Parts: sequence; structure tokens; C-alpha cells
Amino acid sequence: MTFDAQWLRLYVVTDSALCGDRGVAETVRQALAGGVTAVQLRDHEATTRELIDTARELRHLTAAAGVPLIIDDRLDVALAARADGVHLGQSDLHPVDARRVAGHGLAIGHSVSCIDEVEAVAEWPAGTIDYLGIGPVFATPTKPNAAAPLGIDGVREVLDCCDIPAVAIGGIKEVHVAPLREAGAAGVAVVSAICAAPDPAAAARILLAAEEIR
Repeated sequence: MTFDAQWLRLYVVTDSALCGDRGVAETVRQALAGGVTAVQLRDHEATTRELIDTARELRHLTAAAGVPLIIDDRLDVALAARADGVHLGQSDLHPVDARRVAGHGLAIGHSVSCIDEVEAVAEWPAGTIDYLGIGPVFATPTKPNAAAPLGIDGVREVLDCCDIPAVAIGGIKEVHVAPLREAGAAGVAVVSAICAAPDPAAAARILLAAEEIR
């Protein structure tokens, strides 16, 4: 599946603790029914084999829905599970090395939290990454060791320095969707707003509708 900026419109990042007894796969199934446009598998507690098993289970769901599956941090898991992409943070495998290994059949996302990090990306070979994840927009308990929150104005400042499609992430709720899109984000990435919701499908629909109230 070739990268498209539309992937970023409503991008859900999984959290097994927040999914609770419902489980990650069922939460993703419901979120897909609600219209999410990308799914990222993130689980820092799982073993490599557990991650691959979960990724393959999710891959069946996302492929049937025509939605990309992205793996957080782990290029090896993304390749083993034949996912559509990998998302790499500042301390993960360098995106230039990841592109060298994966070729151009895999989408690569990269997290940035300040203008300096965006400017560093501009020094890499063209086509190294397909999109940026900018955040955290707001403080969030799902990533307590994250950088200082940018706020919507901070996200706008970072976006003004790059021409790569970007998704905003970090503590995002319904009321933030339209302002972030107006600031230039291609979409929003959420964790709690969908994974912790009693009805993930309804939560996804609300977030998509919020984008349209502009």
C-alpha cells in the first residue's frame, strides 16, 4: 500500500492497557468500523514474538478495511508481519538506516517535537521519510517521558518549517481536531480518545465529524 497523506486523517495508536478486557484486536476492529484511517501497533511490554503475532492479527483487519498498519519502533516486526509502515522516534533506528534496509515498499514515519528536529530531517536524502508525527501537543499519561507540550501554536510553528505531511499527537480530544487541521496538520493521532472509549467506533466518528466543523 503506497503512502497517502490521507492515512493521517485519523490515526489510532494502540495501548493494550487502555483497551482492557476488550483487547487490542477488538478495539481496532471497532475503530475501523468508525472510520479510522491508520492503525499503529504500539506495545513496549510485549516480546518480539508477541508483537509479530498481534501485528499479523491486526493486519488481517486493516487489510480488509483498506487501512494501513504501522508498527511503532520496530522495523523487524514491521517487515516480519508485512505491515505497511514503521514509525520511528528520536531514539529508535535512524530513518536513513531504516530506509536503506526496507527500501521504498514501506512507509516510514518519524517523531519530532521541535524545529531543530525538523531541520535535521531536511538534511537527509529525499524520500527517507513519508510523514512526521509532531508532538506532544498536550501532556498525556500514555507517554509520561515525552518532551514538553507544544500546544497548538507550537505545532503551527513546527509545521511552518516543513513540507512533509504531519500528524499531530498527544492528549488530543474532539475540541482540538479542527484547530490542529487549521494549523496545517494532515490529521490527528489519538490513543486514549479511542482505546479508552466505551465505544471506539462512535469515538472515531465523533473525531472525524469534529474535523468537518470548521
